[in-house]
Amino acid sequence: MKDKLVTVFGGTGFIGRHLVQRLAASGARVRVAVRHPDDVEILMTMGDVGQIAGIRASVVHEGSVRQAVAGADAVVNLVAILYESGRRTFDSIHRQGAETVARAAAEAGVGSLVHMSALGADPASHSVYATSKAAGEAAVRAAFPRAAILRPSVVFGPQDGFFNLFASLARFSPALPVFGCPMPSLRNGVPDIYGDGGVKFQPVHVGDVADAIMVCLRDGATAGKTFELGGPTVYSFKEIMEIVLRETGRRRLLLPLPYWVASLQATFLQLLPRPLLTTDQVELLKHDNVVSGKQPGLADLGIAATAAEIVVPSYLDRYRPGGRFSRSQRA
Repeated sequence: MKDKLVTVFGGTGFIGRHLVQRLAASGARVRVAVRHPDDVEILMTMGDVGQIAGIRASVVHEGSVRQAVAGADAVVNLVAILYESGRRTFDSIHRQGAETVARAAAEAGVGSLVHMSALGADPASHSVYATSKAAGEAAVRAAFPRAAILRPSVVFGPQDGFFNLFASLARFSPALPVFGCPMPSLRNGVPDIYGDGGVKFQPVHVGDVADAIMVCLRDGATAGKTFELGGPTVYSFKEIMEIVLRETGRRRLLLPLPYWVASLQATFLQLLPRPLLTTDQVELLKHDNVVSGKQPGLADLGIAATAAEIVVPSYLDRYRPGGRFSRSQRA
């Protein structure tokens, strides 16, 4: 990528920071397209003077997108939202925004485009998030047929919003939820309250996702393909909560949460400025978030998937009673 100009939409986000670091190390010039260019300052130390620069742009503003992609050799779109707020709707960001970036990149003669979607993108889903992601993929394909599309499962890493969320919750809550459990029953005369452990996930490391983007930017053979990105292990929600408790050194009740209860809670939680749970996210949780095997994945990109057990302990230890360096009795 040496001396190539790469425009990254959403480059200050969780995945974006890891990607920008890799692009800078490869010798690429990086143009980070964000709504607030001042946020890019923290990234500039990742490269040489002038190698990384911010530009004001929003995927919902066509003129700014055209300016951001002008002269670029490659474009990466990482922009996404987990909940709707005002004008920032799933459709405006995931479909319209994706289409605007793809069309502008095509008209500017950009050589390659990598679009970040999500595992579970499905036009038939009952989740607006999932249908908007599927619509975004279709819009990108129509505007830029040679785009590489990536569908990651839940992405983990030091600044993730998944393991960190539940580790933080465990500091003050007496219980952690296990989504997708059936109503309690007897199985062979033994009480069964968790079933098979609830909904399944295949967490993928943020570094592996960033590496996958780099491969797609370098390798023309990835053009026009869709990749499903998952880690080496499938976990039930219960197993994920057990990892959180083990690495934070805490004892908490694991509360089986049927979907109807989760939906009821989400009705109120989604009213918060930064919702902990929305009814649309509950719809997503009704389906396992694992790779289908019908699309190529990390192995096809030459990447060995990183196990959560290797990385998660390195950043969840800060949630231990007494702090990171405490080895005190479990709380």
